[in-house]
Amino acid sequence: MAARNPYEVLGVARTASEEEIRKAYRALARKLHPDRNPGDGAAEERFKDVQAAYEILSDQTKRAAYDRHGSSRRPGPGGVRFENADLGDLSDLLGGFGSLFGRGGGSRGRPAPERGRDIEAHVQISFEDSLAGVQVRVPVELDTACGTCSGTGAEPGTRPVSCPRCQGAGVVADSHGLFALSQPCPRCRGNGTIVEKPCAPCRGTGRERATKRYAVTVPAGVRDGTRIRLQGKGEAGQAGGPPGDIHVRVEVASSALYERRGADLVLEVPVTYAEATLGASVEIPTPEGPVALKVPPGSESGKLLRVARRGAPRLKGEGRGDLLARLRITVPATLAAAEREALEAYAKASRERPRAHFERDAT
Repeated sequence: MAARNPYEVLGVARTASEEEIRKAYRALARKLHPDRNPGDGAAEERFKDVQAAYEILSDQTKRAAYDRHGSSRRPGPGGVRFENADLGDLSDLLGGFGSLFGRGGGSRGRPAPERGRDIEAHVQISFEDSLAGVQVRVPVELDTACGTCSGTGAEPGTRPVSCPRCQGAGVVADSHGLFALSQPCPRCRGNGTIVEKPCAPCRGTGRERATKRYAVTVPAGVRDGTRIRLQGKGEAGQAGGPPGDIHVRVEVASSALYERRGADLVLEVPVTYAEATLGASVEIPTPEGPVALKVPPGSESGKLLRVARRGAPRLKGEGRGDLLARLRITVPATLAAAEREALEAYAKASRERPRAHFERDAT
């Protein structure tokens, strides 16, 4: 990575955190990986620069040494400058006297195991299923091991062989006078092996795009936007790294009856003027079946009545929420003659003065 600032290579600030540096490296490594850019020499060189930059910035000791000497271009030990040396692997420069003279540390030039990419998926379920729980099958498109070569990248009947350039070490030494700095082998790209007869279906990558269907158990009480993790079901890792995860986002359809408030459910209950005034017992639906709701005399529109433990299940089996019945007094659009006559008689007999405060405020 001659005359390159590792911060500029990864596109991060000097104050970047370890997590920011890791994210920037992974994004660039996926974009520039030679397997995704076959025959692109420029991409391969940038990929090497990215690896070298991450080798420096992911190690606190190396990063501190670069911050002390690299930006000012002051020479490091033995006159080797950070920004002018090909630092494919700084372990030879900072890892001890044995590596300073080309002894040991060779295996560290191989690509570090990299965790596979996480996959985002989503599933839609009904409101009723969100309360009861349901098992669904989720289709996920991801990179998997090639079914023809079983992920080796080699034509069936053959196998990768040891790289003749680095003798399987994955690194080669680049002499700089007194120092022997190691870097990933350009022939095998640091893998230590080469594929002489690539697998035709996957073109030697050892991977293929496939759609898999996973059974996902959606627990009772799940809310819209809840994410369920399928550990180790994501894309395969690189260089022996562990696979990623699948994160399934649950999308819950709205309900024609209920409004969700945490574990509580709100249900609008229409009642007549007579029921609200005199009181009544009315039947209302709940997720577990109908129940009788007692409407107290003199209830106003908008009043909330609580029915305990008739709401949504709480996750992890911690009981249920409540059902909140919101009363809505209905007004008939038309009246029969007898109804009108009864209401007119009530109006004459009524002592209600709902607007009395208007008169008080006016005086």
